[in-house]
Amino acid sequence: MEGLDGAGKSTQFDLMLDALKSRGLTVVASREPGGTALGERLREALLHGDDLQISPDAEALAMFAGRAQHIAAVIEPALARGDWVLCDRFTDATYAYQGAGRELGFDRIALLEDWTQGTLRPDLTLYFDVEQDIAQSRMGEGHRDRFESETDAFRRRVREGYAELVRRHPDRVVKIDASGSVDEVATAVSLVLDKFVGANL
Repeated sequence: MEGLDGAGKSTQFDLMLDALKSRGLTVVASREPGGTALGERLREALLHGDDLQISPDAEALAMFAGRAQHIAAVIEPALARGDWVLCDRFTDATYAYQGAGRELGFDRIALLEDWTQGTLRPDLTLYFDVEQDIAQSRMGEGHRDRFESETDAFRRRVREGYAELVRRHPDRVVKIDASGSVDEVATAVSLVLDKFVGANL
């Protein structure tokens, strides 16, 4: 599951997890950055290490370091058991945030993706799309992490990066209009989910 900060993705994540389990599926829920002890430590540094002065290259490499551990310790064992894996962000976020947002380019991210993941790719990615002003209003005025505190220009590039992923991978990435109410978005997700689960059981 992907989207701008403030798109309402986390709320829909919980609803989608319940929906999958209600279909009798065994689901491993995880997140990136995070998902493992190493990943959670990297998450803390990447989201809240304001004093670390993390370069764009270091940020991208740290994302993939955590991802390599996540795949080895969580994702591959789950898939080997026949479980489903639901992840709050994965490599598409790195394309959008570091490739587009930090302007590293998609080609450099693709090299790291191939090295870290081999042929492993998500079967389905839901991208929750919302206008920047709506996303910002949903986050409120509280403390924001490094990415939530970024400029409008950065957020615009991230959204453009996601739009490019939708264009490049129409067979896998489904754009969900996340501007509506929680129930409206959940209904849109359910339609996609019913079709996908029906085709993969």
